[in-house]
Amino acid sequence: MQHNCIYMISIQHVSKRFKDHLALNDFSLEIPEGEIFALLGPNGAGKTTTINLLLGFLQPEEGKLTVAGLDPFKESAEARKIIGYIPENVNLYPQLTGLENLKYFTQLAGTSYSDQELKEFLAICGLQENAMTRSLEGYSKGMRQKVGIAIAYAKKAKILLMDEPSSGLDPSASKELSDLIHKLSKIGTTILMASHDLFRVKETADRIGIIYQGQLLKTLQASTVTANDLEEIYLGTIV
Repeated sequence: MQHNCIYMISIQHVSKRFKDHLALNDFSLEIPEGEIFALLGPNGAGKTTTINLLLGFLQPEEGKLTVAGLDPFKESAEARKIIGYIPENVNLYPQLTGLENLKYFTQLAGTSYSDQELKEFLAICGLQENAMTRSLEGYSKGMRQKVGIAIAYAKKAKILLMDEPSSGLDPSASKELSDLIHKLSKIGTTILMASHDLFRVKETADRIGIIYQGQLLKTLQASTVTANDLEEIYLGTIV
């Protein structure tokens, strides 16, 4: 894991309010290149708000945040070129095949690849060859996610933001997703995943931050805790 002086994701004392609800409260987080960081917290803790700020969909009331040194709100066109985003339900075209979806979205991003190259991206992201030319209507959630990740991979996203990526996946698809995230981290992709799945977070992340009521309450190294420890720390922190 590389630790450059520039953090790929830097959030400094950010607060975000929706009417009378404080979604983020003096929130700070720095993630170096190639790290897998998991934001762990219950629904409404501020995880999705954090991701929407990094995507440039929202602007903070207070504080500053950057992705690879760019302000995602003010420099949104530049920032979006380097960010891949995997929402809980990946929005793809069900009538198109996996390959056609990948081709469409890479062309939309202004890049052009041969069908063979696109198939290689899908294979790297774990999609079986016989599924690539089938329409997405018959895909499981895990297969659709692989296409979504292949889109981020093909655009050479330096940063991957994932919102509840393992939600609704069976254990085997969830394990495949963890393996794929590790593979991307090894080639230098910086990954921020928001989740409330304690076990998957423990298996996947390098560092885990516990977020509750818009505040980052605790940060720990995943390798230093067991899943049971993590559960105890988590429940002890958010009550």
